[in-house]
Amino acid sequence: MKKIDGHAHIGYIGGWADVGITAEQLIDQMDEYEIEKAALCCENNDETLEVMEKYPGRIIGCIYVNPMDSKTVDFMEHYYEKGFSAVKLNPLRHAYCADCEELDPVLDKAGKLGIPVCIHSGHPPYSLPWQIGLLAERHPDVKIMMIHMGHGHGVYIDAALKMARKYNNIYLEMSGMPMPSKILEAYETVGNDRIMFGTDAPFHHPSVEIQKVLTSGADEEGLKRIFYDNAAAFFSVK
Repeated sequence: MKKIDGHAHIGYIGGWADVGITAEQLIDQMDEYEIEKAALCCENNDETLEVMEKYPGRIIGCIYVNPMDSKTVDFMEHYYEKGFSAVKLNPLRHAYCADCEELDPVLDKAGKLGIPVCIHSGHPPYSLPWQIGLLAERHPDVKIMMIHMGHGHGVYIDAALKMARKYNNIYLEMSGMPMPSKILEAYETVGNDRIMFGTDAPFHHPSVEIQKVLTSGADEEGLKRIFYDNAAAFFSVK
């Protein structure tokens, strides 16, 4: 079954994580697990662009923006014109709260460009689902992917589902979220078009993330939507 990986990285992530993957290894991994495209997030946007150009049609470019650094906001149009399809925000990485006012220029610009925003979730105090709900409320016309749909904490996972049910511009991506049953719950109660597959490579292996979807209880149509169709629509790719 063909797939789109809604969230991936390349490079070496040191410190506590101590994981890494090269662009070549990512493509090999995608080929092995029938992943046609991957949404790639690199803090160096030029690195993402290089991979997009080296592997045409395989990489969905996400513009990595630090709202605390106005230069990265100013360059959003530049990378959009280069073919990037979304914005990536990581409150945990850059130490800001996901509902802070500094994000408004980023969301406003994303809205004008007509591209969605992907934002890390699941780690206090910066990236809680309730904060992302407040952000979605302020920007109802911008599609917002809540990466990890709350991550590994049951209370945050429940909050991610509640926020997505409350705000119809919130979409959920399930990498790193350990409960297959919550994937089905999202499909059935949030919307069959608002939950999608991801790996968070190199943090998680595709075989593990794929099994969570396969064991979620979703039917054949649901698997097709979660693995491919929903991300294709979210990122506006074929």
